Amino acid sequence: MTVALTAISLGASPFTVGTLAALFAVVPMLSAVSMGRWVDRVGVRRPMAAGAAVVAVGTASAFVWPALATLYAMSAVVGTGFMLFHIAANHTAGTLGSAAERVRNFSVLSLGFSTSAFLGPILAGFAIDALGHWRTFLLLAAFPGIGLLAFALARPPLPGARPRGDAPTGRNAFELLAIAPLRKVLVVSAISNMTWDMFTFLTPIYGTGIGLSASTIGLVLGAFGAAIFLVRVALPALARRFREWHLLFAALLIACATFVVFPLVTGVPLLMVFAFVLGTGLGLSQPLVMSLLYGAAPPGRAGEALGLRTTLLTGSQTFIPLASGALGAALGMLPVFWVMALVLAGGAVFARRR
Repeated sequence: MTVALTAISLGASPFTVGTLAALFAVVPMLSAVSMGRWVDRVGVRRPMAAGAAVVAVGTASAFVWPALATLYAMSAVVGTGFMLFHIAANHTAGTLGSAAERVRNFSVLSLGFSTSAFLGPILAGFAIDALGHWRTFLLLAAFPGIGLLAFALARPPLPGARPRGDAPTGRNAFELLAIAPLRKVLVVSAISNMTWDMFTFLTPIYGTGIGLSASTIGLVLGAFGAAIFLVRVALPALARRFREWHLLFAALLIACATFVVFPLVTGVPLLMVFAFVLGTGLGLSQPLVMSLLYGAAPPGRAGEALGLRTTLLTGSQTFIPLASGALGAALGMLPVFWVMALVLAGGAVFARRR
């Protein structure tokens, strides 16, 4: 959000904003499988520390060299560091405890991500209005720095390196696509993550276009994050009553309806309501997908499966913002939202058949 609003303040077009959003995913798209294999091989501690450090340094660079060109480099660096941390953190949640505890583990982990989805946009929006765009980057860089310091001081027990004799026999990560249950999970994962990224990409552009301030846009995205947090608190109880695929069907259907209505609304209270509704749907999907992914991955290749998922997701994150930015610049935001609604409708049908 901060990158998008900073670029818009410099006169960037929707296509330029889409290019910046795509750069967050370019390097992870090319290296996520290697990242996952590294996590399988060495454990999660070093990758998590390295990822947090890269995010902190990359974010601070925009304060040190305040220019549009810096945003391009920073987007690629921060996206790479975050994805490395993300793969290692999810690998931790999937490895600790028994298979029956995975949904709970991923729900607990996702509460951390949803807390940032709630507080991050609100903090960034008010900081931009109060401090300016470039100083906000320095403020945001402090958070991964604090996390890295706490991680180093606490040294929590984490999954270690895989024993040398446990190396998987597969060599090509795309062999995993031949496993039907894993392939089906990856399809739904791609759609739900694409929706999340599209919403956080489109909302600053749409909000700026209807005259909202940075802090107001932050509040809209904060409502989205608040819903994610609340629904993930309730997810373990829901998972005991409903099957994962039933919940995924409901999540995609909710997201589809929201994408149809959202670009027709200009009032801030209603925008916050629909952002909250969307957050309830997408908040359900991520922990469920990760639990299903771990259940379908071959032994010893869970990190690699995470890397493959990341490669597929970042491929969409690379090309979809470019296409959305170009379409938005030519036709406006309404067609972009409605095309995504059609994709979500197809995803809901796919999940229902499972």
